[in-house]
Amino acid sequence: NINPSFIGKSKVIFEIKKLISQYALIDKTILVVGETGTGKELVAKALWQESLLAKQPFLPINCGAISDHLLQSEIFGHKKGAFTGAIQDHKGIFEEAKEGVVFLDEIGEISPQMQVSLLRILETGEYRPVGSNEIKKIKCKIIAATNRNLENHVKNGLFREDLQYRLERFVIDIPPLRERPED
Repeated sequence: NINPSFIGKSKVIFEIKKLISQYALIDKTILVVGETGTGKELVAKALWQESLLAKQPFLPINCGAISDHLLQSEIFGHKKGAFTGAIQDHKGIFEEAKEGVVFLDEIGEISPQMQVSLLRILETGEYRPVGSNEIKKIKCKIIAATNRNLENHVKNGLFREDLQYRLERFVIDIPPLRERPED
């Protein structure tokens, strides 16, 4: 049963719950879209809880709240001495998640450089910690979320079209509550 904190009786909520049940079982990146406050993280958690990965970690990271340099270190990890202040090795969120789920919130806010890095991960399943020559394989599932219209972001040159394509293969779109008065 879908997370009890994810409530609603509208047709669209029924369809979202159906998509959660279907998408939870696939081993592909999923994108959750909707305005701020529509429950994107609740949907991501429901996807995790419905999946075979529910006993593994669920690690969220807000990509829009962290500077680009720190975000790279948080996602990919870093080696001691990779930059000023890197006094020891640090595992990134992909490594910490093991075979669980990484939730990349506000993915529409990442820099062009991070977009390239994320595209590589989605294409190859590989990444390198900052300051390391060692290539690592990700074992986790990625769920991303955004309140941005990625298509408009691409048209305005703010987001890579190839990354948009990779992210938008499996999408759950959550309309705002004002469009669901029965909820």
